[in-house]
Amino acid sequence: MSRSLFDKVWAAHVIHAREDGTDLLWVDRHFVHEGSHHAFRKLAARGLPVAEPGLTFGVTDHYAPTRGEPASEDIAGMIRTLSTNAQTHGLQHFAMGDPRQGIVHVIGPEQGLTLPGLVIVCGDSHTSTHGAFGAIAFGIGATDVSHVLATQTIWQKRPKSMRITVDGALGAGVTAKDVALAWISRLGTGGAQGHAIEYAGSAIRGLSMEGRLTLCNMSIEGGGRFGMVAPDEVTLNYVKGRPFAPSDTWEKAAAHWLSLQSDDDAAFDREVTLNAADIAPTVTWGTSPDQAGPITGMVPMDAARDALDYMGLEAGKPLDGIAVDQVFIGSCTNARIEDLRAAAAVLRGRTAKVPGLVSPGSAQIKKQAEDEGLDRIFVQAGLEWVASGCSMCVGMNGDIVAPGKRCASTTNRNFKGRQGPGARTHLMSPAMVAAAAVTGALTDVRPLLEGREA
Repeated sequence: MSRSLFDKVWAAHVIHAREDGTDLLWVDRHFVHEGSHHAFRKLAARGLPVAEPGLTFGVTDHYAPTRGEPASEDIAGMIRTLSTNAQTHGLQHFAMGDPRQGIVHVIGPEQGLTLPGLVIVCGDSHTSTHGAFGAIAFGIGATDVSHVLATQTIWQKRPKSMRITVDGALGAGVTAKDVALAWISRLGTGGAQGHAIEYAGSAIRGLSMEGRLTLCNMSIEGGGRFGMVAPDEVTLNYVKGRPFAPSDTWEKAAAHWLSLQSDDDAAFDREVTLNAADIAPTVTWGTSPDQAGPITGMVPMDAARDALDYMGLEAGKPLDGIAVDQVFIGSCTNARIEDLRAAAAVLRGRTAKVPGLVSPGSAQIKKQAEDEGLDRIFVQAGLEWVASGCSMCVGMNGDIVAPGKRCASTTNRNFKGRQGPGARTHLMSPAMVAAAAVTGALTDVRPLLEGREA
């Protein structure tokens, strides 16, 4: 029987299949963070240990302060509680002060914990990021977190499958973030509802691992259960030599990973095709990731009234030229070294007209960026260079956008209040955020990139 990448990885992890289509899956990697304290409390109430402490990893990221001390004593307490739980159960913990600390969906791949063919879970919806390696990765709720801690397994209803094929070459200044926003704006936030997405096509193969991570990260915003990209040489080159990647068994592992391709005649429940040449630098105008369009376009005439009222916009207004109050470069979507280089290429030798924050995805990325001099470019442009963490993406650590202020952001969600009460968020790529910083408005980055390289 012909099988897809998803079929192969799912089948390899089924321990027990129920007649109702729900399967008990083995979990290869379980990431926990500050918000997982409820699950640990449930475990303690039942007197249970963590079933597989060697497969469970603690990461301090959501509430991690990027400037100084934690924003409040409550937040400091949550950070301490994760450390205590990790010590109690003998878990590897990437804590504050650890040179490997960072956002969970950044350091998993960075450390080689994220590998092709695994099932990976975390109490965070953007766990789908790890699917860039050909893994099945998805977010779970607090009850499921406690179940995984206690059993290293999880019950899951098998989702339908969907393939999004992007063929052709992406134009100058067009990135994986634009691909994600393009398909979500075309299909809607429910366009992939309940589906396992496989991204395919020449444009996807042409993406770096950083680009693939961004694309899979945004799968959730289109309703997908998770996103995946089949492993190839790009994947292997990224993984090889990382701290937790196999070394003695590398050749055997690599051969297996390369076998995780969808068969030529594999069937999908839904097929969607995009032409890479049709995708332009894209920005959101509303309060949902699907409320987006090319920077050369305008706010739709039939735009939702409540979104326009919240964002302070009018239908028919050109997107290029909408003034912003500040910018943010960071998050598990776009805070890797490639993202920082792309933003720096725009900012080099220029001055930002609005303030902004740049938060690298991990302490290691921060160091690498500083070694390359990227931090000096950001600071000289007038932006603030801070430590790694989820930061202004979700506003849990004190980094927020003030009420009524408009922020050009590399994050993944533009929901009402996502970056702070009353905050107005426009999603876009790092280069586009840099362009907004330089001009003080939503701007087509392409003219600003002429003659420059990241």
